[in-house]
Amino acid sequence: MALSGVQIFKLLPKTNCKKCGHPTCLAFAMKLAQRQASVDACPDMSDESRGLLGAAAEPPIKTVTFGAGPHVCTMGEETVLYRHEKKFVRPTVIAVRIADNQPDAGIHAALADVLNSEIDRIGQKLRIDAILLDYVSGNSARYQQLLEMVMAQAPDVPMILSVQDADVAETALRSAGTKKPLLHGVIADNFEAMSQVALKHKVPAGIIAQGLDAVAQLAEKVKGIGVSELVIDSGARTAGVVLRDNTLARRAAIKKNFKALGYPVITFAGRDDAMLETLVAMTGIAKYSSIVVLNRSEQWRNLALFTYRQNIYTDPQVPMQVEQKIYKVGEPTPESPVIITTNFSLTYFIVAGEIENCRVPVWLAVMDCEGMSVLTAWAAGKFTPAKIAQFIQESGLPEQLTKKELVIPGYLAILSGALEEKLPGWTVTVGPREANALPAFLKNRPQ
Repeated sequence: MALSGVQIFKLLPKTNCKKCGHPTCLAFAMKLAQRQASVDACPDMSDESRGLLGAAAEPPIKTVTFGAGPHVCTMGEETVLYRHEKKFVRPTVIAVRIADNQPDAGIHAALADVLNSEIDRIGQKLRIDAILLDYVSGNSARYQQLLEMVMAQAPDVPMILSVQDADVAETALRSAGTKKPLLHGVIADNFEAMSQVALKHKVPAGIIAQGLDAVAQLAEKVKGIGVSELVIDSGARTAGVVLRDNTLARRAAIKKNFKALGYPVITFAGRDDAMLETLVAMTGIAKYSSIVVLNRSEQWRNLALFTYRQNIYTDPQVPMQVEQKIYKVGEPTPESPVIITTNFSLTYFIVAGEIENCRVPVWLAVMDCEGMSVLTAWAAGKFTPAKIAQFIQESGLPEQLTKKELVIPGYLAILSGALEEKLPGWTVTVGPREANALPAFLKNRPQ
């Protein structure tokens, strides 16, 4: 059971040495209770206390990783039921299923879709995260061929091996080497043999049972053998059952500290109907699935799922923001105009995108307003003539310009007079109200 701040404080040295970065041991204890600090930050803690606090500080949903290299998948670490309570930590892994009974041409096409799935949205690289290799043919040699094709064509993409035959799993994991795939296929009839295979190759195991009671029982058996990294599958396949089982499992782990269900959840959303599959996947993303498995990865579906996932797994207490600096859009010259905006990520990427599309080079001055949008920052007193002028003057940009023109957002036309007073020698131009009007404004402005 999680310990309170006072209970944790009793286990600390109580020296207030500040080595942990906090002013007092009590302050450090409160941070530990909120899971906002690590026990490793205290160098003077006894081994006994460290052991007790380390166990108590573990998140209700265990951390599990699979894959290797630049795109390793990390799941779990969740501590809340609702995003607004704190935040959701580990974005859902989106995987695509490839079965070994598919023709080679279909496999290569599916792999190409995965490799070409990456998009850049407000500064984040979003992509299909993993490939599930499904053993359905009953032919171990064919499964080995599928594994070799995936490793050759998509070597950096983490893999999930969906197989319930321990001998086939052993051969596949031996071929996978250091790739550390997730071995999904531990059931009541094979859990001893499959657990030993997972232990031998030091990979996480995915357990399958019908219903949460059966999952919890099987999880305890597999954990008893020594496999600590688990992913659970309750057999939920419809949206309603996914919603029910995922919610009950998360609630049991977080509210009741029920360890047998405190693991990442995998959801199979595959359907023949692409729209229905997407909706089931969205249910899983919204309601606690750590992995969602799809049958295909068309670009329209990827964009919808990536955007949906990004919105849910953005910290609601911290606005998304970019670095304050002068950005070059195109190849601006000393004659190019300067456009000013705030560092709210969505504002920046929309404005920069519209400017890039019209191919008019400009200097884009992005000012730190704590991630607020233009009107919000102005209302909060963070986007004022004095602060804008100070930012421009201290940026070093004026020394690079022969023509000093500052374009401000149309909604803040009221600032133009005060800005010209604060920036002598500059022309302040009121730009359009909406970013989508920037191309026409830039192309038609007098030179």
